[in-house]
Amino acid sequence: MREQAHFWRHPAVPETDLLKARYVTHRFSRHAHDGYAIGLIVEGVEEFDYRGTLHRARAGELVLVNPDAAHTGQAGTPGGWAYRMLYPSIDLLAGIAAELGAPAGTPHFPEQVARDDDLAALLGRAHRAAERGDALVASTLSRTLFGRLLTRHAAPRPAAILPAEGRRAVREALDLLHESLVDPPTLEDLAGAVGARPFALLRAFKAATGLPPHAYLTSLRVRQARRLLLSGVRPARVAAEVGFTDQAHLNRHFKRIVGVPPAAFQRAAGTYKTGDSPTT
Repeated sequence: MREQAHFWRHPAVPETDLLKARYVTHRFSRHAHDGYAIGLIVEGVEEFDYRGTLHRARAGELVLVNPDAAHTGQAGTPGGWAYRMLYPSIDLLAGIAAELGAPAGTPHFPEQVARDDDLAALLGRAHRAAERGDALVASTLSRTLFGRLLTRHAAPRPAAILPAEGRRAVREALDLLHESLVDPPTLEDLAGAVGARPFALLRAFKAATGLPPHAYLTSLRVRQARRLLLSGVRPARVAAEVGFTDQAHLNRHFKRIVGVPPAAFQRAAGTYKTGDSPTT
């Protein structure tokens, strides 16, 4: 079966992207999102490693991925899988949670695969309305979906388990990586800059983010590439501005994390109209 993937921005809910895809051989590299990834498996089985635990999501089940949680994604059966995904921001879900009277803080989904037939049906309706460009229906159903997900499946975010010194070193290392996309430091230089030993920083960094610093840097580069693409910057220039060696390097990593090539992402996010064909 032919692989297809179409990515676009929600027509009415801010800070929310959508993906409709069928994958067979495509594999998502280990990465993390700066917001949530919430989806419905429509056909087949998706298999993904989430912070060291392997999950299998089957047709009719929900996938719930928290922000900054390292995970992969690949077919769990030879026929692959098809799904509909929404990517709301932290601020959006935190705002909805606050309206519902939830405790302050970042909402957290403790289970990554959930069987909830009512919410699965609601997600499908909300996603299809967004695909049609029906702004009122899509915004109403999407916000209803997020509210019910938070009520039924979210919990307070668990406290960090790293010692205070380890958290400080990781926080400072993250700040340095954000500032050094084009010319990043070596692990030794990064550790020296935050006052830690290289292996101690590597262990703390992986415990906090689920990724080693070089893989986290790739995720950061792809996140910034998305922002630049959405602002209209051409992919070749984006590659240089975020630190990839060339456009082919950007294309490879972007598709492994986002699921579509940069040019297709830019076209769909900027010019999607009802009736457009999915981008392969």
